[in-house]
Amino acid sequence: MKFALASYGSRGDVEPCVALSRELLSRGHEVCMAVPPDMVGFVESAGVTAIEYGLPTRPWQDVHRELSTHFSRHLWKDRDLISLIREDWKLFKQSWGQMSSALTSMAKEADLLLTGILAEDAAANVAEYYDIPLATLHFAPLRANGQSLPFLPVAFGRSIGRASDWVGWRLTKRLEDRQRRELGLPKASHPAPRRILERGSLEIQAYDEMFFPGLASEWATLNVQRPFVGALTMELPSDADDEVIDWINAGTPPIYFGFGSVPVGSPGETLAMISAACAELGERALIVSGWTEFSDVAHLQHVKVVTSVNHAVVFPACRAVVHHGGAGTTAAGLRAGVPTLILSTWVEQALWGASVKRLQAGTTRRIPRTTAQSLVADLRTILAPQCVARAREVAAKMTSSAESVATAADLVEEHARRR
Repeated sequence: MKFALASYGSRGDVEPCVALSRELLSRGHEVCMAVPPDMVGFVESAGVTAIEYGLPTRPWQDVHRELSTHFSRHLWKDRDLISLIREDWKLFKQSWGQMSSALTSMAKEADLLLTGILAEDAAANVAEYYDIPLATLHFAPLRANGQSLPFLPVAFGRSIGRASDWVGWRLTKRLEDRQRRELGLPKASHPAPRRILERGSLEIQAYDEMFFPGLASEWATLNVQRPFVGALTMELPSDADDEVIDWINAGTPPIYFGFGSVPVGSPGETLAMISAACAELGERALIVSGWTEFSDVAHLQHVKVVTSVNHAVVFPACRAVVHHGGAGTTAAGLRAGVPTLILSTWVEQALWGASVKRLQAGTTRRIPRTTAQSLVADLRTILAPQCVARAREVAAKMTSSAESVATAADLVEEHARRR
């Protein structure tokens, strides 16, 4: 069979689709991926054919980082906020047209089209145009439900989800109407999530069910296809793995600090805060910079900075992990059986932070509210014996990466055959 997969975003968004693509290729299928231009090299290095999809992600991530910073201030005093929102919308409009064109070309004669979270509405229109099955890959509960916001009544939380779908649809309706007109489709009369549901699409939940108690039962009453498979990761080696393991073995297990694809605002201040907190606690720090530039910061004896590591290899050798709360990184830390501190920037990251805290395997805080004092306090919390023990208990219940990928591939194959 021929599978077309589309994923927009940084590595955390793209890697789950690459993992699934590699599994489908190993089963003898034809696979092509559509990813941002700056992710094509990564996908092809993993052995998957890729085409460009939308604009590069780095400029967009920079705008999002600035937006996050401005939202943490007094909005009515911030003159730059409107210009940042306009810049974000401009990038979004430019990407939509390019995405539609790339998908229309790639999905021709495909047996199934699978899309990640971002731009799933554009992908749904292409699948409707070709009358082929659609599958979506969600790294968090996106559909309306009453479990993602446990501090609210179930019915109210579900209503917020539906309202969010409607607002998002109204904001993008002109772009979607243009795409559908170009494809010869009638105007949509309701949001994409409802249309995706009505077509009987497969909506894979790429995380473990235990993170959101009650979610599976709630959705089961809707007769929908939303199976929980666990996080999809490849556990690829990095050039720094051997060096990092040697450094770890030369001293006490360190605390991991990772920043993912959203650069921190002040690398020097961030490093100083981490260094001071770990020095106070008598701990070593392993900092994985991601897209943050730490090359100009001073060298410290108890701190090591590298660009990337294999989480599956390094996390089990650490005392704890501190990161931004990406779905893949969160799953890797919990699979390793070490406690987690999530310092979130965006809503979905805060969602994972709340889940980790609810499981008592760690705690969470928003990055704008993090100080040297709060970091020390949060590290003491996750290094406490009861939190360490609970993290090990959670690890035993996590779905392995290999099992997650194999289950997702089984589901996609079955859904394509139902055509």
